[in-house]
Amino acid sequence: MMKKIAFTLFALITTLNLFAQSNGVEMADALRSNGKIYVVVAVILIILIGLIIYLFALDKRLKMLEKKSAGKN
Repeated sequence: MMKKIAFTLFALITTLNLFAQSNGVEMADALRSNGKIYVVVAVILIILIGLIIYLFALDKRLKMLEKKSAGKN
Protein backbone atom coordinates (compact mmCIF):
# COMPACT_ATOMS: atom_id res chain seq x y z
CA MET A 1 0.00 0.00 0.00
CA MET A 2 2.77 2.45 0.92
CA LYS A 3 4.68 1.52 -2.23
CA LYS A 4 1.68 2.48 -4.34
CA ILE A 5 1.31 5.84 -2.62
CA ALA A 6 5.04 6.53 -2.85
CA PHE A 7 5.09 5.65 -6.54
CA THR A 8 2.07 7.87 -7.21
CA LEU A 9 3.68 10.82 -5.43
CA PHE A 10 6.97 10.23 -7.23
CA ALA A 11 5.19 10.16 -10.60
CA LEU A 12 3.36 13.40 -9.82
CA ILE A 13 6.52 15.16 -8.67
CA THR A 14 8.51 14.11 -11.74
CA THR A 15 5.86 15.53 -14.07
CA LEU A 16 5.83 18.98 -12.44
CA ASN A 17 8.39 20.30 -14.93
CA LEU A 18 5.87 19.71 -17.73
CA PHE A 19 3.57 22.33 -16.20
CA ALA A 20 6.34 24.90 -15.92
CA GLN A 21 6.48 25.50 -19.67
CA SER A 22 5.02 28.78 -20.85
CA ASN A 23 3.19 28.49 -24.15
CA GLY A 24 1.16 31.70 -23.94
CA VAL A 25 -2.33 30.28 -23.50
CA GLU A 26 -4.64 33.27 -23.17
CA MET A 27 -7.20 31.57 -20.95
CA ALA A 28 -4.53 30.44 -18.48
CA ASP A 29 -3.03 33.92 -18.44
CA ALA A 30 -6.43 35.47 -17.71
CA LEU A 31 -7.15 32.97 -14.92
CA ARG A 32 -3.70 33.51 -13.46
CA SER A 33 -4.05 37.30 -13.50
CA ASN A 34 -7.44 37.11 -11.76
CA GLY A 35 -6.21 34.60 -9.19
CA LYS A 36 -8.83 32.05 -10.28
CA ILE A 37 -6.18 29.57 -11.40
CA TYR A 38 -5.87 28.46 -7.78
CA VAL A 39 -9.55 27.53 -7.75
CA VAL A 40 -9.08 25.47 -10.91
CA VAL A 41 -6.03 23.72 -9.47
CA ALA A 42 -7.83 23.05 -6.18
CA VAL A 43 -10.82 21.51 -7.94
CA ILE A 44 -8.60 19.30 -10.08
CA LEU A 45 -6.65 18.17 -7.00
CA ILE A 46 -9.85 17.38 -5.10
CA ILE A 47 -11.13 15.29 -8.01
CA LEU A 48 -7.83 13.42 -8.38
CA ILE A 49 -7.52 12.76 -4.65
CA GLY A 50 -11.12 11.50 -4.60
CA LEU A 51 -10.43 9.16 -7.50
CA ILE A 52 -7.27 7.82 -5.88
CA ILE A 53 -9.05 7.20 -2.57
CA TYR A 54 -11.91 5.49 -4.40
CA LEU A 55 -9.54 3.23 -6.33
CA PHE A 56 -7.63 2.21 -3.20
CA ALA A 57 -10.91 1.47 -1.37
CA LEU A 58 -12.14 -0.57 -4.33
CA ASP A 59 -8.86 -2.48 -4.45
CA LYS A 60 -9.16 -3.24 -0.74
CA ARG A 61 -12.72 -4.55 -1.17
CA LEU A 62 -11.71 -6.69 -4.15
CA LYS A 63 -8.85 -8.24 -2.19
CA MET A 64 -11.24 -9.01 0.65
CA LEU A 65 -13.70 -10.67 -1.76
CA GLU A 66 -10.89 -12.68 -3.37
CA LYS A 67 -9.80 -13.93 0.05
CA LYS A 68 -13.39 -14.93 0.88
CA SER A 69 -13.87 -16.80 -2.39
CA ALA A 70 -10.47 -18.51 -2.10
CA GLY A 71 -11.38 -19.68 1.42
CA LYS A 72 -14.64 -21.29 0.25
CA ASN A 73 -12.96 -23.37 -2.47
